[in-house]
Amino acid sequence: MRYTIGLDYGSNSARALVVDCADGREIGTAVVDYPSGQQGILLDPADHHLARQNPADYLWVLEQATLRALAAAQAAEATFSAAQVIGIGMDGTGSSPLPVDANNVPLALGAAYRDRLAAQCWLWKDHTGIPEAEAITAIAKRLRPQYLAKIGGTYSSEWFWAKIWHCLKTDPEVFAAAFSWVELADYVPAVLCGVSDPRQIRRGVCMAGHKAMYAEDWGGLPDTEFLTALDPQLAALRGRLYETAYDASAAAGTLCAEWAAKLGLPAGIPVAIGEMDVHYGAIGCGVTEGTLVKVIGTSTCDCGVVGADKQPADIPGICGIVKGAILPGYYGIEAGQSAVGDIFKWWVEGVCGGDSSLFQSLTAEIGTMQPGQSGLLALDWNNGNRTILVDQRLTGLLLGQTLHTTRGEIYRALIEATAFGARAILERLKEYGVPVARIVCSGGIAEKDPVLMQIYADVTGCEMLVSRSAQSCALGAALGAAVVAGAYPDYAAAQAAMTGVKPHGYQPNPAATATYDTLYALYRQTHDAFGGVTAAASLGNVMKDLLAIKQAAQAC
Repeated sequence: MRYTIGLDYGSNSARALVVDCADGREIGTAVVDYPSGQQGILLDPADHHLARQNPADYLWVLEQATLRALAAAQAAEATFSAAQVIGIGMDGTGSSPLPVDANNVPLALGAAYRDRLAAQCWLWKDHTGIPEAEAITAIAKRLRPQYLAKIGGTYSSEWFWAKIWHCLKTDPEVFAAAFSWVELADYVPAVLCGVSDPRQIRRGVCMAGHKAMYAEDWGGLPDTEFLTALDPQLAALRGRLYETAYDASAAAGTLCAEWAAKLGLPAGIPVAIGEMDVHYGAIGCGVTEGTLVKVIGTSTCDCGVVGADKQPADIPGICGIVKGAILPGYYGIEAGQSAVGDIFKWWVEGVCGGDSSLFQSLTAEIGTMQPGQSGLLALDWNNGNRTILVDQRLTGLLLGQTLHTTRGEIYRALIEATAFGARAILERLKEYGVPVARIVCSGGIAEKDPVLMQIYADVTGCEMLVSRSAQSCALGAALGAAVVAGAYPDYAAAQAAMTGVKPHGYQPNPAATATYDTLYALYRQTHDAFGGVTAAASLGNVMKDLLAIKQAAQAC
């Protein structure tokens, strides 16, 4: 028997999963919350764009989650032994860079910077770098348009260079103290491998290509002339980062003696290259050409692949087309929505003051509603728009409410808004020739919310399949470990053995889809007007059209 461990670092917690390499059985798991901040996130009441994490939490959950998952595996199967673990893989949120010293120690772990927010990890949802992202986009349009072509035409404040440049501007002392910056998904594998020089870390091409404008076509990271045009200090940093980034066919290294002893695992087993959580999640869902994977959580990420023997078109408004990202031997294509589960959490817990029981009662209530019955239309931009507009200055919107509107109706409208956003992404990918023959969904929402999944099927007109694993990101990381450990010759063989979908999918209801087609046209009209796609657009028809749709739904 051979097993691997998948580590999944999310926004609020980390998960460890012990997987049987033979068939993908998950025999032990543990979830550990980050202890710092508010549900693991360091916030600033004066700046709602700020979201950081304490790097000390990453090391604590690494040990706690792994040990608890191993204990769970031993309790589940008497024959299991940690000595049978042949590899470890890890995924993390991104772009989530953290400043480190010359010994690869995060600045926040030292007394001098422990309380400085700039010295923490800059979590993916930190949008403080909006001005810097806009400047990067403007300068790249003038000097290096090819950089933008592969990332949808707009650089995002969620990404690597915008965050580091914002640190330079707002806390130059922390910037000066940082020898280098390391993505979370590269940092944890480096820790496991005992790498003490940031320049020796094997960086994953997922983060490098999608977040840091890395590409083999122009020799790696953006050139020093371009970075100098941003700020000479960024150009000076370039040499302390990395020259080459690796796809998931490579190992980050091997488990060092120190961490082998802490975790009770064999020293020297391979550690897979780090990938973005949703990229390993796509692998754990069986992604291949023609399959679009939607990992639905606090945000949603949409992942597809196109064979490396082809040249996919540049697609405006997506998060990147990167050779070797997601699945080795393919171009990885990523898009997504900056808030999905976060929107539902904001409404149910933040505004309505509820808990899990209110989620359940509202879900039951909206499950009896017809499409269009509420007369409401919402925009899903409560945390900005990642795709297809790439504008973090956009905000949420609710249209059509009356003195009789209920909180359940608003909850359904918010779900429908995220479904409309998902459809916009799907249509953009298809418009530019990305093959989508089936859609596989993963994440807690896909696993637990059949009402939402049916709405997604009805809005998109597509069957929604659900991954067999409720922990596809951790499973994908464990699968990556199985490949680099030699349990399988390649990812195709590993996916065939270790992944699958549930037997029940969600089929679109033609009548509901017809109503949603009409609502989606109003969504796009509103989306394009407030998103700046159409100039001086009239919205005078939207409220009245919503009322007409509402009356028709109530007459059924």
